Amino acid sequence: MKRVFNFSAGPSMLPLEVLKKAGAEITDANGTGQSVMEMSHRSKDYKPIIEKTETLLRELMNIPANYRVLFLQGGASLQFAMIPLNLAGVENGAPHKKAIYVDTGVWADKAIKEAAKYVDVDVVASSRNKGYVVIPDAPPPPQGAALYHITLNNTIVGTKWDKLPETGNVPLVADASSCILSEPLDVAKFGAIYAGAQKNLGPAGTTVVIIREDLVGNAPSWTPTMLRYDIHAKEGSMYNTPPCYSIYIIGLVLEWVKEQGGVETIAKRNREKAGLLYDYLDNSKTFLSPIEKASRSLMNIPFVYRSVSEDKKPDLEKRFVQEAAKEGLVNLAGHRLVGGMRASIYNAMPIEGVQALIDFMERFEKEIKDN
Repeated sequence: MKRVFNFSAGPSMLPLEVLKKAGAEITDANGTGQSVMEMSHRSKDYKPIIEKTETLLRELMNIPANYRVLFLQGGASLQFAMIPLNLAGVENGAPHKKAIYVDTGVWADKAIKEAAKYVDVDVVASSRNKGYVVIPDAPPPPQGAALYHITLNNTIVGTKWDKLPETGNVPLVADASSCILSEPLDVAKFGAIYAGAQKNLGPAGTTVVIIREDLVGNAPSWTPTMLRYDIHAKEGSMYNTPPCYSIYIIGLVLEWVKEQGGVETIAKRNREKAGLLYDYLDNSKTFLSPIEKASRSLMNIPFVYRSVSEDKKPDLEKRFVQEAAKEGLVNLAGHRLVGGMRASIYNAMPIEGVQALIDFMERFEKEIKDN
């Protein structure tokens, strides 16, 4: 069976070159006579793998020396608790610092609700009343706030921050799960960035956390050991057994990004891919993008029918997804909470995949028009 174009929002497609290299090394990695899946994380064979992965990430993202890079488990969802606990958690009797959040979609809302279990949360802006189709104007934080949290790219609704909020001395924290390495990012503007690997970095199982050193070591004493950044930083992400194989694949993906010409080259390609699809949607008589142009994501592009009655939409959406799959264009169904269709075109999606989708959509338009 030939490879399909996988438009899944995550876990997503990986570069073919990475898969081939991993396949070639599946039983003998780096001449060790064993798979990375079999290696002890404490061994001399594994240490160079995790060190190389961190070095490559630092190089590609231009991460300043005063930031720690952690490879953690639990997904980005665990960071919804770790961020407020480590940056805004307080001991009994200590004055509370506000944790500032901006609500731009489902994952931002989940982060807000989780943080509210541990700290005082203030939601200073939201686009909920607009169906999350736009990034709202975000006011500056109050002086003395503990953190200012945003979701850089909203996977479900397909929006992204084009201009970062001004937060002054308050650490800006970002969930970058679905846009990390998609375009250059000035790490120095953030106190912390976290990203689940299963979009642009590698397979599910690892979350990368990039955090400024002065924000490490501030968790309350009652914070569970596995939720403390200082513990993981002190142990080089190996306080317990890390997701060894996932980190190894991340390293291969980072090598691939470097071979492509780095993040600038990847960004140029991503803008070209997204531009093709948005141009088609904006001129289509059948489909449209519901997202305001200034807030459109480069990675996740939802689309809906322009003028179809509500009772016909479910059947037409199902038909579109099924017929696309027959042509090797898979995982195009929109998220269950919003419906419609969605094309996730992460770094590994070649421009040929986007063009194949557009060609199919043109044929599909004609087909339903003729019928």
